[in-house]
Amino acid sequence: MSRGHHVGKIVFDTGSGFGGGTVLVTGGTGGVGALVARHLVAEHGVPSLVLASRRGTAADGVPELVADLEGAGAFVRVVECDVADRDAVAKVLADMPAAYPLTAVVHAAGVLADGTVESLTPESFDHVLRAKAGGALHLHELTAGHHLSAFVLFSALAGTLGTAGQANYAAANGFLDGLAAQRRASGLVGTSLCWGWWGQSSGMTEDLDEVDLSRVRRLGVAPMPTPEALALFDAACAIDKPVLIPARLDLSALRDRSGDELPPLLRDLVRGDGPRRTRPGRAGEGGPPALPARLAVLGRDEGETLVLDWVREQAAVVLGHPSGAAVEADQAFTHLGFDSLTSVELCNRLASSTGLRLPSTLVFSYPTPRELGAHLCGLLRPQSRTSPHEDEEIREVLRTVSIDGLRRAGLLEPVLACAGPARPDADGRPADADTAAAGLDGMDLEALVDLVLDEKGE
Repeated sequence: MSRGHHVGKIVFDTGSGFGGGTVLVTGGTGGVGALVARHLVAEHGVPSLVLASRRGTAADGVPELVADLEGAGAFVRVVECDVADRDAVAKVLADMPAAYPLTAVVHAAGVLADGTVESLTPESFDHVLRAKAGGALHLHELTAGHHLSAFVLFSALAGTLGTAGQANYAAANGFLDGLAAQRRASGLVGTSLCWGWWGQSSGMTEDLDEVDLSRVRRLGVAPMPTPEALALFDAACAIDKPVLIPARLDLSALRDRSGDELPPLLRDLVRGDGPRRTRPGRAGEGGPPALPARLAVLGRDEGETLVLDWVREQAAVVLGHPSGAAVEADQAFTHLGFDSLTSVELCNRLASSTGLRLPSTLVFSYPTPRELGAHLCGLLRPQSRTSPHEDEEIREVLRTVSIDGLRRAGLLEPVLACAGPARPDADGRPADADTAAAGLDGMDLEALVDLVLDEKGE
C-alpha cells in the first residue's frame, strides 16, 4: 500500500478491541456466555465466533442463539469441547475459520462443587480447578503463536473476598487473576474480571435456591441486571489493568454486618458512611443487654425461652425467613433446610454474637433449635454459687494440702489475703505478712482452712 501497488480503495477494519477476527468464547452456550456472544456481535461488530462448551450443539437454546448471531451478520460455529482437555482445546484452535484467524479469547467456562473445607475432597478440588484454572492454562499456552488483541478471563469475587463453602472455586479464580497479571508482565494481553452476581442465570447458578441467594445478599453483593453487567464488561475491557472487579455492592447490607465479619477489602466502603445499624444480642453494639446479663435476672425457664427465641431468629436470618416464627423449635435443622454451609454460617453468627467458641458441628450435636438453645443457655448463664455440699468437698480437698506446699507454690500470700487484713500486734500496730506467716507455722492445715473460711463468712 505504501508503494501504491494496490488497485482501488483499501478498507481497514480495526475490529474494535477484539481484533476483527474470530473470538473464541468458552462456556459460550451457557447463560452468561450466550449473553456475551450476542453482545460481542451487536456492540463490538465481531464478525466470527466459535462457541465452545461441554455439550456443544446439544446445549439448551443453541439453535436460537446461532440464528440470532447469524441474523446479526456473524459467522458462528458451536463446538463440543471440554476446556479441561488440552488435546480438545488444541483441536479447536487448529480449526479456526480460514477467513477469520483467532484474535481474541473469552474464557467464561467453569463449574462449582461447593462444600465446607472439611467436606472437600481431592475430586471436588480437581473438578473445579480443571475447568476454570486448567482451561485457562491450556488457552494461555496453546495460543502462544497467535496475535491476540484480547484474552479475557471470567473470574469471580470468591477469589478476592472469599465466600463460604467455595474454597476450591476461590482457588481457581485466584489462579485466573494471577495468570492475567503474569501475561501482562510478559507483554501479552490479559484481563481477569472478578465478577459479582449476574442477575441472569447461568449453568453455575441455575441450581441456587433461595437460601443460597439469601447468603449472597448478606455478603453485600447485589444482582446485576444484564445491561449493567455488559456495560461493565465493556468498561473493564477498555481499562488497561490485569485484574478488575465488575460487581454491584449493596452498602445497606454491608452496614448490617459487624465490622469483624466484613471482608477487609470492603470495610472502607462503609466506614464513616452514615450510621451502622446494630444487630441484637451482640455485646457492646448498642443492642439489648448481652445475653449473660439478661439471663442472670431470669429464672431457668424464662432464660431458656429467651435463648430459644434468639436462636430461632438467627436461624431465620440464615434461611432467609422474615422472622423466627417460621422456624419450628422442635424440628430438626436438617428438615428446616440447613446443610453444611448454612450450619457453619449459623454457628458463626451465634459465636460472633456471644463471644463463645463454638464447633462448626454444633447443629448436628444439638439437632433442633430447642436443644441448641438449652445448650447455649447453659454456656451463657452465669455460674451459680456452690452448694453447701460442694463447699464441704472443697474443705476436705484443702485439708490435704500442706502449708509448705502452699508456700512453694507461691499461694500462701493469696490465701492469707483471703483471710482479710493483718491482725494488729500487742502494741496495736498491724502485723506484717512475715509475722502472720510465722504465726501460721504453728497451726495445722485444718485450723488454717477454718480460719480462712471463717473470715470469709462461710
